[in-house]
Amino acid sequence: QVQLVESGGGTVQPGGSLRLACEASGNSGGIYWMYWARQVPGKEREGIAAVFSAGGRIHYADSVKGRFTASQDNATNTLYLQMSSLKPEDTAMYYCAQDRRFLLWSISEAESWGQGTQVTVSS
Repeated sequence: QVQLVESGGGTVQPGGSLRLACEASGNSGGIYWMYWARQVPGKEREGIAAVFSAGGRIHYADSVKGRFTASQDNATNTLYLQMSSLKPEDTAMYYCAQDRRFLLWSISEAESWGQGTQVTVSS
């Protein structure tokens, strides 16, 4: 069972930037997808980025396309999310997840989750 630990959350002003990291340990190996998702209280969890472990494929939700960049460092088993031009509506708990299936549009079905890191965008 993989363990996922997110870090890098905090409070930032609108228009600012923040980088999240997700360190994975205990990977089962093979090919899988890594995800970034976010959730606001009272709303469903939203998948915002999907990164294919074998490289070459990254997908984004329209809500973050052009502002957020996901990447992975296979040497350190770390997934990153560089967030720029942040808006108040980006305020949420951000999670990373892993699954062998492509689940960006049904992210709640992902098998493994981190504990989340809070991002608050406020002036």
